[in-house]
Amino acid sequence: MRRREFIAGLASVGAWPLAARAQQVTVPVIGLVAGGRAADTSSDSMAAFRKGLGETGYAEGQNVKVEYHWLEGQFDRVPAVMADLVRRRVAVIVTPATTLLAIAAKAATATIPIVFGVNEDPVKLGLVASLARPGGNATGINSFSQETNAKRLELLHELLPKAVRLAVLGNPANMATKLYKPELEKAGRVIGLQIHALDASTIDEIEAAFAGLARDRPDALFVMPESFFVSRRVQITTLAARERIPAAYAGRDNVEVGGLMSYGTDLADTLHQVGVYTGNILKGAKPADLPVVQATKFEFVINRQTARALGIEVPETLLATADEVIE
Repeated sequence: MRRREFIAGLASVGAWPLAARAQQVTVPVIGLVAGGRAADTSSDSMAAFRKGLGETGYAEGQNVKVEYHWLEGQFDRVPAVMADLVRRRVAVIVTPATTLLAIAAKAATATIPIVFGVNEDPVKLGLVASLARPGGNATGINSFSQETNAKRLELLHELLPKAVRLAVLGNPANMATKLYKPELEKAGRVIGLQIHALDASTIDEIEAAFAGLARDRPDALFVMPESFFVSRRVQITTLAARERIPAAYAGRDNVEVGGLMSYGTDLADTLHQVGVYTGNILKGAKPADLPVVQATKFEFVINRQTARALGIEVPETLLATADEVIE
């Protein structure tokens, strides 16, 4: 072999590791921040998110990396997590189901694209200029929680027509709790319910709230939409069962682990759209030009086994209208 060819061959061999490293660097990174637990990575909702990504040509672990930052209810970590994502210039920040996180992401960066899932009007929250033309670096899904809260209250009243005293569990750290309390109290008065607010933002405060319920004995419990409560769904449903308190939730996750009923946005459908938007942005679309999507799929789920354990006879009208009845 000639000396020149030999040297050229060595050069090409040496280039392989460099090329491999360069290829790895170019794989975009998605920073997904949510209030749940690491176990939620394998949930149906996250599978729906990955499906949405896949429909735009992105497969996790192949041509895109997804970093999951599960807060497990520890929202004091939010500033540090967002600062780290901004410092590392991730391709997209995704906050799929918590208003607080969407606001924190928007405050942390005006340049990195953000795809959010929020329960409130994102215009009022300052996330976008308008629903049709967001105009900045953020867009996503709006889930109408004010309307779904009122509907869930009506369904709970239909299930428990004799109920008068209703406890409402909310997280004071969540802006949505403050926004919805007045509307919920107003809706409760219309159907003759006396509403007593309970606050909890830690595991111990959830325990304390249920200790108070054990003393006060309300007729039912209404759990506000809140990612921390979703992450603590087993604790909450277990305590509700222990105290024999009928409880209504925003998501089916609680009903699947023993909660009585839920009504709210189909989370998997929302996460699917979040995945599609994230993939579109990775392909070059600008958040400013992607209209905020309004959630259109809602679901009503009843756990009939829990109802029997509580001595509740579920009306046939509710059974007929439920999207799913868990036996």
